Formats: sequence, C-alpha cells, structure tokens
Amino acid sequence: MKFRHKKREKLDITLISMIDVLFVLLLFFMVSTTFNRNTEIKVTLPEASGAKVDQPPKMVTLTIAENGAYFLKPEEGQSIQLADQTVETLKQALLKLAVVSKDQPFIINADAKTQHQAVITALEAAGEAGFSHITFAALQSKAKP
Repeated sequence: MKFRHKKREKLDITLISMIDVLFVLLLFFMVSTTFNRNTEIKVTLPEASGAKVDQPPKMVTLTIAENGAYFLKPEEGQSIQLADQTVETLKQALLKLAVVSKDQPFIINADAKTQHQAVITALEAAGEAGFSHITFAALQSKAKP
C-alpha cells in the first residue's frame, strides 16, 4: 500500500486579534477597579477652654457626624461606619471592641451641630460596654481680647 502524504499548510497565528482582546481586558480591569482611598469624616468640633492633653498612642475613637451617623475607629485602625445607626448596633459593636480594648481611652468626636441625643446615646452605649476612660474631643477656644 502506498500512503500519500498530504501537504501541510503553514500555520499562521494572527496576533492582531489577540492584542485587541488583551487591550479590551486591560481596559475593562482599569475601569472596573476600585482604588482604596482613606476616607475621612468631616467633623467640626466644638470649642472649649482647658489644657491641651497629649493623646495616648492607643485609643478608641467614636466619631458622630452632623447627621448622627456613627463611625468607630478601633485603636490604630481605620474608621468604620456602622451598618445601621440603631442603638443596638452601636452597643454590639462597642461590646465586641471592649473585649480587647476597654482599658484604653474612649474618645467621642461629635460634630458641633450633632443632636445632643446622639451624643448621649453614644456615651450610654460606651458605659454599658465597659469603657471607663471616656472623654470628648474639642477644639481649643480662641482667646478673646
């Protein structure tokens, strides 16, 4: 038997379509990627006269925004907004945090225009969680002539 050898065609890989696909994927990932930015909460602190106190290296900070939203910043971590703004959610978050850091200073940063009830609720929740060194943050008042 005589077998015939078929002529093989040269394979040619077109790179242009592959480059187009890679470019589209690169563009997709560039557009859909979220970049981590450190978000800061804009709070205008009330003014008070008194001695300026050096802040300890480790402390727990609860920031209350003008609209009454709570932001919790454990020790040296990043501020975390609570899932919902109920008293029970605040208490649960503070109880979890109090397990490891209830002996550290607890600072309440409340905006000057925050409702008084939001501050009292935070103070009560911190006390029930077991924090004993609770203080409020304020700006140094300007000297009046």
